[in-house]
Amino acid sequence: MTTWTVERAIEVRLEELRAPLTAYCYRMLGSPHEAEDAVQETMIRAWRGLPGLADPSGLRPWAYKIATNVCIDALNDRRGRALPMDLAGPSDPQDDLGAPLAESTWVRPIPSRLVQADDPLERAVSRESIRLAFVAALQHLLPRQRAVLILRDVLCWRAAEVAALLETSVDAVNSTVRRARAALAEAQRGALPVSSEPVDPRLLASYIDAFERFDIDRIVSLLHRDAVISMPPFAFWLRGREAFRVWLESSGLDCAHPRLLLTGANGGPAVAVYGRGSSGSLEPTAIVVMEWWQDKITGLHAFQDPALFPLFGVPTA
Repeated sequence: MTTWTVERAIEVRLEELRAPLTAYCYRMLGSPHEAEDAVQETMIRAWRGLPGLADPSGLRPWAYKIATNVCIDALNDRRGRALPMDLAGPSDPQDDLGAPLAESTWVRPIPSRLVQADDPLERAVSRESIRLAFVAALQHLLPRQRAVLILRDVLCWRAAEVAALLETSVDAVNSTVRRARAALAEAQRGALPVSSEPVDPRLLASYIDAFERFDIDRIVSLLHRDAVISMPPFAFWLRGREAFRVWLESSGLDCAHPRLLLTGANGGPAVAVYGRGSSGSLEPTAIVVMEWWQDKITGLHAFQDPALFPLFGVPTA
């Protein structure tokens, strides 16, 4: 086999790892842009270090080791990202939104296509463990705890494999994962369940139709009684469908004939929302990530940032 053929084979295998590595880095970092940057840095380091890779069959764990180091280095320089529910209690629905906080404050949504693995089993794992609520809960863990929990409980690596990656002992890995599980359970305490199954198309169609008509009664009827509604970059958030009703009725929100365009985020459905601008034309407003359980919406996270629209591949005008 020629050198060119070997390099081409490694290039193909590295490219096959791009989506799962992006999912891994996103779980670690909570930002799609930071995840893409981390994967790009991983690829660069992998190519530079290829001469030192004794066994090409070890490419996958080697790439994950590089990605882990890149992510931990990034996380050591800052606080973890969050959702509004992590910062304070629910808001009064008659209050204003307040001042927006910096982008670096927030866990951000990721287009599902960026983390869609080719392997059906890996695709199912990715869909369940890339949900916004789970990624937000991971941000409560220390960087190494986060890496160990993802590798052990999400990607199902053996403790010995994780120990080799982190250059530590199996006992240390087992101790770390126990602490990480406890911290994750505490972060998820009181949260509504989130389905890992595909959303009922009828629920999704009803939500889109109700919002485009701005039929408040129908919108509210589709929500779980204790649904959570958040609106990054604002710390403002609501708990409960009746609180959302009050906010919709009292906020002065101009939702006359909006347009909603279906897309995918965090392994589930999302909608790109276009509102009417001052000229009457449609303008990008928010990417709304939906969470649901059985036949009710349990979470609506409206990321009010038109800069997300190109990332999701939806029209910007």
